[in-house]
Amino acid sequence: MAGGMTPGRGGRSLGERAAASGIRAEVPAPTAAPDPGQSYAAAGDGGTGRHCWVRDPPEFPGTWPGLLVEWRQRGGAWQGRVAYTVTGPHGPVLVEAWLPAARLEPR
Repeated sequence: MAGGMTPGRGGRSLGERAAASGIRAEVPAPTAAPDPGQSYAAAGDGGTGRHCWVRDPPEFPGTWPGLLVEWRQRGGAWQGRVAYTVTGPHGPVLVEAWLPAARLEPR
């Protein structure tokens, strides 16, 4: 399929689906100390992550399986916080990073 579209997903990227979800990235000013875990909308229902493909992350070309943990919007663009594994010189390596939505695809 062109553009990495997945059957049954309507061909929309995770970033497009996040933007269409109606969840705002802005959070009201907290009345107490901010909780980093509640700063942005969770990726899945009930605070659970979503499996995704991570395409060509920095320093690790290729496609890697990952877990999308949360979304945020910066400078008008969506980013996803993902945990994914890559093959390092001494075996598998776990990476956690904020990546542009364009690098993330549903699994």
